[in-house]
Amino acid sequence: MQITVNGEARDIDVEPDMPLLWVLRDELGLTGTKYGCGIAQCGACTVHVDGMAVRSCQTAIGDLEGASITTIEGLGTPEALHAVQAAWIEHQVAQCGYCQSGQIMQAADLLARIPEPTDEDIDAVMSGNLCRCGTYPRIRAAIHAAATTMREG
Repeated sequence: MQITVNGEARDIDVEPDMPLLWVLRDELGLTGTKYGCGIAQCGACTVHVDGMAVRSCQTAIGDLEGASITTIEGLGTPEALHAVQAAWIEHQVAQCGYCQSGQIMQAADLLARIPEPTDEDIDAVMSGNLCRCGTYPRIRAAIHAAATTMREG
């Protein structure tokens, strides 16, 4: 089967029920996407499939023929960070950092759908992404900052 990962066409030869998470990590070597709970409850494994945030631990690769997948590695580059990544650094969101790639991917999806989110919008969308360190106030501040940056271009 063929998928596009971070803008690159990839031929994948695995069992169709293999979770996307393991294809990304074990088959393609993209380890920025993390395994957290394995039941799509924590959000550590969040990636974008055709522009929408999904939990890769519960997304079967066999359902993704022709899909375009973006991981944290493809969201921005060190030379050109995505606005959310830059805001994460500015607001020093990460502590342990384990959940951060999933948090960032979920936040980028939120801002693509709701360019000027309220605190309530942020809380509702981000509530499925757990942070063991409790950096939720900094996550919210970073999302607001990224929204401003994206509006101002």
